[in-house]
Amino acid sequence: MQQLSELYKRWAGEEAQSVEKLAGAGSNRRYYRITNAKGETVIGVEGTSVEENNAFVYLSKHFKACNLPVPEVYGVSEDKMCYIQQDLGGLSLFDAIKQGREAGGVYNEYEESLLVDAIRLLPEVQFEGAKDLDWSVCYPQQEFNTDNVMFDLNYFKYCFLKTSGVDFHEMRLEEEFRSFAKDLVTDKNNTFLYRDFQARNIMLVPVGCVSAIANPEQESGCCSSKRPAPENKDAYLPYLIDFQGGRRGPFYYDLASFIWQASAHYSPELRDKLTKEYYNSLQQYTDVPSWEHFSERLSLFVLFRIMQVLGAYGFRGYFEKKKHFIDSIPPALENLSNILAKGNFPYPYLTDVLKRLACKCGNSETNASSGLLPQDGMAPVTSNKSDTADKADEGRKSSLVVRIFSFSYKKGIPEDESGNGGGYVFDCRSTHNPGRYEPYKQITGLDEKVIRFLEDDGEITTFLDSVYKLADAHVQRYIERGFTSLMFSFGCTGGQHRSVYSAQHLAEHLHEKFGIEVRLVHREQNITQIFKPAK
Repeated sequence: MQQLSELYKRWAGEEAQSVEKLAGAGSNRRYYRITNAKGETVIGVEGTSVEENNAFVYLSKHFKACNLPVPEVYGVSEDKMCYIQQDLGGLSLFDAIKQGREAGGVYNEYEESLLVDAIRLLPEVQFEGAKDLDWSVCYPQQEFNTDNVMFDLNYFKYCFLKTSGVDFHEMRLEEEFRSFAKDLVTDKNNTFLYRDFQARNIMLVPVGCVSAIANPEQESGCCSSKRPAPENKDAYLPYLIDFQGGRRGPFYYDLASFIWQASAHYSPELRDKLTKEYYNSLQQYTDVPSWEHFSERLSLFVLFRIMQVLGAYGFRGYFEKKKHFIDSIPPALENLSNILAKGNFPYPYLTDVLKRLACKCGNSETNASSGLLPQDGMAPVTSNKSDTADKADEGRKSSLVVRIFSFSYKKGIPEDESGNGGGYVFDCRSTHNPGRYEPYKQITGLDEKVIRFLEDDGEITTFLDSVYKLADAHVQRYIERGFTSLMFSFGCTGGQHRSVYSAQHLAEHLHEKFGIEVRLVHREQNITQIFKPAK
């Protein structure tokens, strides 16, 4: 925060009057609204990756030069870890259509008009934004390719499919995964794939305020000659944020992401309307395929996107215990059922597995909130008191404190300060090390990109399965005997990736299962977290 304040002072020539931290998004980036004495505001951003920050700053400048509606970047710190950008206000498209979303997808005429404006903008970003773009700056990948697809398909397999208990043949599924991936990358259009084109990343700016944002020569207040200014001066124009993960790729991907977003509950009629609006707008920028071919290709990306989000929801919901993602699983499964019923996919075994998955999860009563039957070490949510619940109740009454460390072997094993000695030290160096690869060197085992790398590889989850069994038995015995202290330590080469991931997950696992106090220390990252005993 200090560095951001100094950057603002250098840029503005004065101290900030106030700094307000904004609600966090899905990443570890931190956002602040900075206000001066006149009430003028900008947004300050603290990132966690120089490469990611460079991507946003470059793309923002490039898109501005293409007359696309994005925030301008005013200043960047010398180490490129923070920057200042235009404030587009606080109204996102996601907020503006809240009423229709909460009504189960019953959107009024005004809300539909906002969605239409957003989808008409998408082809312009994809095609105009791609002109003369330096793809080498894109982070973490320059291009949507087979490796990207296989990563996400396996993420789905490990974080969602395997938790469901649906039986499948690994090699047969892998074979069709590869066929699916090959089909998805056959389009070689030189277009910009936004990757996260969704309602949360579209800000709505009142037409009357656009003059302060658009280029001076654009008296109409619009950012493209292909998008005429709205006649209604009380209307809003869509502006784009969070495009730093974009890359070269097929234009179908972003359309599939937008119209099949699970939580939006778009009706089939509204999906068709938005798809046709996009298709018509697309004709301004390229020779479009026939509607039949377009629809067939789009259905492949819809299926892929649904599998992607189920993988993310499975991890965020069942591994990280975040209710929002658990609640998002049922509509995503409904989308899966709908697209399987609608499409005729050339992957018979994959289709069979997905149909059985949708059927089992949709009919399961084991987990009322999601329909998912979690297995493989994940405790299901049930209405009856179980052995796990009994252990948790014992833990809540226990005075046991578990201390968990991540560390670098280069700096030595953490000492047991309780004076009791004992405990466990686990060596994580037998597992695949993301620190060997450039995209992961500046981030840690707490970051989603590292988490996905480790879990997609699978070695770390197998490793932790054994750790959990040993730790559960030891903690249970210590609770029964009235002991007050137990220590677990995880070491790896740098104390940054594998050990951090392992320590964090064991801490959350033990606190969730037993309700005891857990004190977590990521020593080399200078991070401490205390999980209070459940009441």
